[in-house]
Amino acid sequence: MTPDHLIIFLAIGYIFFSLDKKQQKLPVPLLLVVTGVILSFIPYFSDVTISRELIYKGFLPALLFISAYRYSFKSVKKFGPFFGLLSTLGLFITALLLGLAVWGIGSLFTTISLIGALVIASILTPTDPVSVESVLEESDINKKYTANLEGESMINDGTSVVIFTIVSSMYTAGKSFSFMHLSKEFLTVSLGGILIGLVLGWLLSKNIHILQNHTYQVMVSIIVAYGSFYLAEVFGFSGVLATVTSGIMFSYELQKTDDEEQSRHIQGGFWSIIEPTILSLVFIVLGIVSMQYIQWKHFGLFLLIFLLSIAVRFVVLVLIALPKQKWRKLVYWKGATILTFAGVRGTMSIVLLLTLQAKLSSDHYILSLSFGAVLLSLVVQTIIIYPLSLILKKSGSS
Repeated sequence: MTPDHLIIFLAIGYIFFSLDKKQQKLPVPLLLVVTGVILSFIPYFSDVTISRELIYKGFLPALLFISAYRYSFKSVKKFGPFFGLLSTLGLFITALLLGLAVWGIGSLFTTISLIGALVIASILTPTDPVSVESVLEESDINKKYTANLEGESMINDGTSVVIFTIVSSMYTAGKSFSFMHLSKEFLTVSLGGILIGLVLGWLLSKNIHILQNHTYQVMVSIIVAYGSFYLAEVFGFSGVLATVTSGIMFSYELQKTDDEEQSRHIQGGFWSIIEPTILSLVFIVLGIVSMQYIQWKHFGLFLLIFLLSIAVRFVVLVLIALPKQKWRKLVYWKGATILTFAGVRGTMSIVLLLTLQAKLSSDHYILSLSFGAVLLSLVVQTIIIYPLSLILKKSGSS
């Protein structure tokens, strides 16, 4: 991606986000992806690429920190146990069930191993509420669904990276699937990232009580976001979970300041510029890069995989909600339907795909199937969620 491309993509993002600011109902990520697909047919843009390192180590910590420090503590107390379980054990179960389903059904169409199917499943497990957030707000559904989606996404970004890293390493190394190895690595990497995020986030965030200058407080927030991420990665733990945890700690300390409202306003002024800038680049490039890897002869299979991902998510949501009556009330069939279709695959799935494409040949069928399923998720689910939420709201779902 050249500087010329960068300016053009930012200009396109500015136009879409400006329109959304006035109307509050444009699915901007979808429009950006579709724009990227269109641009891919123009020779000047057709070979645009973006490195996995730039997105993972440059863009992702900022997006994760923004979600974490903005998230309401009331929502954590109210919905934390549910979305926490959903984005850890639930995501683990989702990856296994979807992997088994892709392996079983995919074997009817092509030669695919269980570990290869699990790689595809791990790419399709993380959700991205950014893609549908403005649409959900416009539909005026019960805010509990948006709160759960945002909370789930914060954590499952980290757990999905852990699962993907383990299964993709098995796949590229030609190893067979080991449930015990996957479980052990999952716990070690996840808990290590959370611990580093807690300790570093708490220590660094204490500085905002010393610094009275809001500019310096913003500088601290940048150090919190990226410092926790890089430190965790150095020790082989989850940088994603470290940043999410440290972001929550930063928000906790921020609420104890005497001028919390002013501090959050200044922080928001900075991070609200960073977020749309990053999203503009990521989603436009996704549209362009997808066309470089998707093989349309696989359309039927990646459509099937997309449908399987929807079905498995619905089943896991219901299973996770079974133990408690409060959760069952949240995830009755209508609530589960909204949370299922609002669970769009987005930024983290792109990061995982870019990680995978660096390890496989460009014509590998797993890349084609994964890019195709992610693209379908962004397009189909973003289009469906608004009318679906309105229908369910009218029927008394909220």
